[in-house]
Amino acid sequence: MTQAIQIMPMQRSRGEARIALATGPRGARLMGLRQQGSAKVILPHVGGRPEAVFLNTSGGLTGGDVLSFAMEIGAGLQAIGTTQTAERAYRSAGGTARVRVDLSVGAGGFLDWLPQETILFDGAALDRRTTVTLGPEAGCLMLEMIVLGRPAMGEVVRRLSLRDWRMVERDGAPVWVEPLRINDAALSSGLAGLGQMRAFASLALIRADAADLLSPLRRVLDEPGVMAAASALPGRLMLRAQAPDGWPLRRQIARALGVLRAGQPLPRVWQM
Repeated sequence: MTQAIQIMPMQRSRGEARIALATGPRGARLMGLRQQGSAKVILPHVGGRPEAVFLNTSGGLTGGDVLSFAMEIGAGLQAIGTTQTAERAYRSAGGTARVRVDLSVGAGGFLDWLPQETILFDGAALDRRTTVTLGPEAGCLMLEMIVLGRPAMGEVVRRLSLRDWRMVERDGAPVWVEPLRINDAALSSGLAGLGQMRAFASLALIRADAADLLSPLRRVLDEPGVMAAASALPGRLMLRAQAPDGWPLRRQIARALGVLRAGQPLPRVWQM
């Protein structure tokens, strides 16, 4: 008699971290904090602008995982949001990892959203959506860096499913939208796609005087091996850059942030 073998479903991670900050009589005040599952958020004492550091304790993402980060800053407050380390999306044995990032900035406030890079491994499947909602006269600086594999380890990414949607909106209308989709065909599409570049970044500054920084920003786009270009429209400045691996790209982005953030130091968790 043949006995059927029961295959148990693999465990998947779930995580949600939410934080709300407002201006108090002694500076920023914590108004709300929720942490569940593999998602956490910490508030290091760094001086100056308050800084929220999000982390995923599961060690990375794979098919079927669900991760959610949210940050709300009140009217008139300036704050920084970042991640503790690079996020990693590993090969999926089935399904897609889903990440949702919801950021809200009150009237006259400003948020620097500066997550560290996302490293995508061969066979990864990731669907991520990042939305920033701005109040009247509010602004934001929004960064996303992606690295395909680890070139120093000889890793090559040939299979990938990435859907990455980033949007900034105000009064229910989009101010800046950048959808990105990469699949197997895009990885091998030559110069029309990524070519030999395996690290790329997008940086957007949404602020009334953003266009004034276009010339100073262009002057620092000189990292060897990095292709970068910046453009601006009233109230918006965009930078896109790509490189053969993540380290020169990270150096270039650090210099660009120095211009766009008026020389403020990078978040403490960044290692340069």
